[in-house]
Amino acid sequence: QLQLAESGGGSVQPGGSLRLSCRGSRFTLNNYAVGWFRQVPGKEREGISCISSSGDSTNYDDSVKGRFTISRDNAKNTVYLQMNNLKPEDTAVYYCATDPVSRLCRPYEYFEVWGQGTLVAVSS
Repeated sequence: QLQLAESGGGSVQPGGSLRLSCRGSRFTLNNYAVGWFRQVPGKEREGISCISSSGDSTNYDDSVKGRFTISRDNAKNTVYLQMNNLKPEDTAVYYCATDPVSRLCRPYEYFEVWGQGTLVAVSS
């Protein structure tokens, strides 16, 4: 069974930083676009960033643009989300997911293989 595993979540004060990691289990991420998503209880999960398989193409939701950076290290089969200047409204469970048929970022509804999520809590 294809799986992803997120790590790096935690509690941080406003203005702080965290780096999330997403690693493929039993398959390689290298050939696929990978996206980061987040979900607040009671709200729909939202896509916030995507990176192509080569890493040459990235995109961001306006809510995180300029503060978050997505990157990947294909040698380590890992995708990262560097989160800076965190705000209380960034508090959510963060998930990574891959589009199993595309190297390029497609609309978020095409992402199918998901991790279990990691909690990010931003408060003073």
